Amino acid sequence: MKQLIDLTTWNRREHFAFFSAFEEPFFGLVAPVKCTGAQAAAKERGVSFFLYYLYHAVQAANAVPEFRTRIEDGQVYRYDRVHASATLGRADHTFAFSFIEQNDELKGFVAAATAEMEAVQNSTGLRLSPTTARADVLHCSAIPWVRFSGLTHARSFAHPDSCPKISFGQLYEENGATWMPVAVNVHHALADGYHVGQFLQEFEARLSGEMVKL
Repeated sequence: MKQLIDLTTWNRREHFAFFSAFEEPFFGLVAPVKCTGAQAAAKERGVSFFLYYLYHAVQAANAVPEFRTRIEDGQVYRYDRVHASATLGRADHTFAFSFIEQNDELKGFVAAATAEMEAVQNSTGLRLSPTTARADVLHCSAIPWVRFSGLTHARSFAHPDSCPKISFGQLYEENGATWMPVAVNVHHALADGYHVGQFLQEFEARLSGEMVKL
């Protein structure tokens, strides 16, 4: 479900009008996220670390209203919940797009993700479909081989797009803690650095076994 936002009373109406006119309205940043103990927590629950942190990233994004807000046909809508459209790799080093439904329970999310991973392995190409192209998704990708400090995305400016893009990098140890670089790109007409900070705070708290109330 989604709700139409009244642009005449929205407190971001000027921000929306200003940044929507940009050829490139997205901005992004990369930040280290502390995830000490998260690998052990994933192992204890019998799930891969990738699916464990992806689940928590989707939950964290749903906790931030701006990450559930989209532009469609010039109107602004806020979805009740958003899902993951993650790139999933194959043994031949190609990848495909997927749709993984949000689920408040880790078990349910992992089951949906596992089915998508199997479908990707049994397919070729990008698996483009109306489902993977839904507006109520987060574009997620994992780059576990690189401890990146910056990241850009290939984009077609002619294609309407306002979905947040979240990328996860290589784990590393520093000062006795485990860290993961996370890149977040969002449409500036819908969200600012403050909202990206909210997402990263919630995500880190979840990986640390804590919960924060935004």
